[in-house]
Amino acid sequence: MKNYFEAIRAKLNKEIELEDIVIVDNSHKHKGHQFYSPEKFHLHLKIKSIYLNSLSRVRAQKIIMKVLSDDLKTKIHALEISIEK
Repeated sequence: MKNYFEAIRAKLNKEIELEDIVIVDNSHKHKGHQFYSPEKFHLHLKIKSIYLNSLSRVRAQKIIMKVLSDDLKTKIHALEISIEK
């Protein structure tokens, strides 16, 4: 799991100018929900990026979602994104 989060970090850093990123695994909070699967993650990305802050929130989130599009199909069930100043 830790290696997978490092892979997410590397993908985002490769495509987007980031100052910092914290990946929080909230999967445990969703056990028992209708479509819960232990093979998929519920993640919260806390991102610090001057570049992303210069864009609209929707545009910034679309960029992140595009970078993680394959992961969203296979490994990530839910993704919360916070772009901090």
